[in-house]
Amino acid sequence: MAISGFQEFMYPFLKMMEDDKEHSLREAYSHLADEFGLTDKEREELLPRGKQRVLHNRIGWARTYLNKAGLLNTVRRGNYVITERGKQLLLDPSIEKIDNAFLMQFEEFQAFKNKGAVETNPVMSPVIEDITPLEEIEKNYRILKEEAKEDLLDKVKNGSPLFFERLVVELLVAMGYGGSITDAGQAIGRSGDEGIDGIIKEDVLGLDMIYLQAKRWENTVTRPEIQKFAGSLEGQRARKGVFITTSKFSEGAKGFVQMIDKKIILIDGDDLTEYMFTYNIGVGHEETFVIKKVDEDYFWEE
Repeated sequence: MAISGFQEFMYPFLKMMEDDKEHSLREAYSHLADEFGLTDKEREELLPRGKQRVLHNRIGWARTYLNKAGLLNTVRRGNYVITERGKQLLLDPSIEKIDNAFLMQFEEFQAFKNKGAVETNPVMSPVIEDITPLEEIEKNYRILKEEAKEDLLDKVKNGSPLFFERLVVELLVAMGYGGSITDAGQAIGRSGDEGIDGIIKEDVLGLDMIYLQAKRWENTVTRPEIQKFAGSLEGQRARKGVFITTSKFSEGAKGFVQMIDKKIILIDGDDLTEYMFTYNIGVGHEETFVIKKVDEDYFWEE
């Protein structure tokens, strides 16, 4: 028998979690393979690119969608527990299947599916859309990208202060600032001035300097925090600053930097992971697909 599509694994995956205990993704692979009666050959079947098992890929995506719908919570890497919403769902005898259309009732899942979409429709239609194969690839690429960014932000928030400092250094150097990693590393954390976490060269020659503040926060960064940073820049007679946070900035904070003469760039958690994704910090290439089409000029005969 063929391995079921990933949506077919959603309900059995959630059902496996109903004992309210912590379970790993590895447990799910074995449990669901047994439940679906898969042979050893089917369990070992690889995706066309030969880098991952089909079973693992499909169960992994079933877990992702359940998590995005608020039916599972991540306890630690690769380990999950059922949420109250998930437990209530399993108590409903009329529900015997979970799929994408079913999950669209949850706002968190709608936001996940809509995030990064080109169109601004309030809710994506659960029915199959009339789109081209290329559009389908681009849509799924955006979903994969947002999933990677969320995972990145979670790992950054759970890392040590030293790790966050190193991340900021590597990212800024990858973006073209600070000269070498050694130069940038010495600049970050060198400053002991109030409100300044580091100073980095704007260019390799150091013709101008950028003052930094980096905060691994959960709470929103408000206007007073940015005002303090601007005051610190004034004390250094600095013209440029970058404030990086793993959380978000309030509208007041954003408005303040538009009103002052100094140039302060605000980088929130979403921006940070976008830059990390773009400059390959903390991510690697899992698959590369080259889409080819016929070269009409090659076949043109005058």
